[in-house]
Amino acid sequence: MMQDKVVIVTGAGGGIGRAIALAMAAEGAKVLVNDIGASVSGEGNDQGPAAAVVAEIAAQGGQAFANTDSVADAAGAQRIVDAALARFGRLDAVVNNAGILRDRFFFKMSNDDFDAVVKVHLYGSYYMSRAAANLFKEQQSGAFVHMTSTSGLIGNLGQANYAAAKLALVALSKSIALDMARYQVRSNCIAPFAWSRMIGSIPTDTPEQQARVAKIQQMTPEKIAPIAVYLASDAASKVNAQVFAVRNNEIFLMSQPRPIRSVHRSEGWNPQTVAEHAMPALQADFLGMERSGDVFTWDPV
Repeated sequence: MMQDKVVIVTGAGGGIGRAIALAMAAEGAKVLVNDIGASVSGEGNDQGPAAAVVAEIAAQGGQAFANTDSVADAAGAQRIVDAALARFGRLDAVVNNAGILRDRFFFKMSNDDFDAVVKVHLYGSYYMSRAAANLFKEQQSGAFVHMTSTSGLIGNLGQANYAAAKLALVALSKSIALDMARYQVRSNCIAPFAWSRMIGSIPTDTPEQQARVAKIQQMTPEKIAPIAVYLASDAASKVNAQVFAVRNNEIFLMSQPRPIRSVHRSEGWNPQTVAEHAMPALQADFLGMERSGDVFTWDPV
């Protein structure tokens, strides 16, 4: 499905990114494996993870090379795109997967915790997409695949930085799709459920926690790769501006914000009539303060 295509996968040194890079190569793609080799919280650098994935791809007869530039820097993102062009002569898809976590309850979150996470997830996806945009426009083809999260789409505790970045990424993807559709460039999002080091710190102190983790561990990174490969391929030429979630063997098309109920008064509103009329009329359709687990309540299948 990806024969002779060239794909950049960021954050591909492990977890979901690694699984996507391997799957792309298995389908014939030439892959730039980008990973700075940092910790989950973003500290440090290590060339080893990206190089190890390249070695795996080579052992399977594929073509890949490693890159350790940071997506959180505009110049670094441009170097990543330039490196793919220098090595393979073209670029067909960018998978924006790189990410870090610095989970804190909001009242404990530092400015640095917020900035660091937004910089990698949101700015990193913007920098990578912007670095490839003119190339895709000129060649009249290209695909962006961005990793969002139900932490942003639905909600989660202790992840204001991550949730804000991931929901903003959906808006970025939609804007890219709208602006570039005329040039046959597509942009879609995936919200993955998968066990990886990004969520490997979930506590397992009680039987209930152990049971929860056991269910999550069924959802391996390899379950996410097929839809990522598909969205990057020409087979998805009619799929644009969508948000999908993948949970073990399930694929969901996620809703996007739309009006669900309205009220009006011909004479307009004042605070009193808002309180007495508008809110009681709308309240039946209020969305609850749900978290991802409140929506996806059934065991993964």
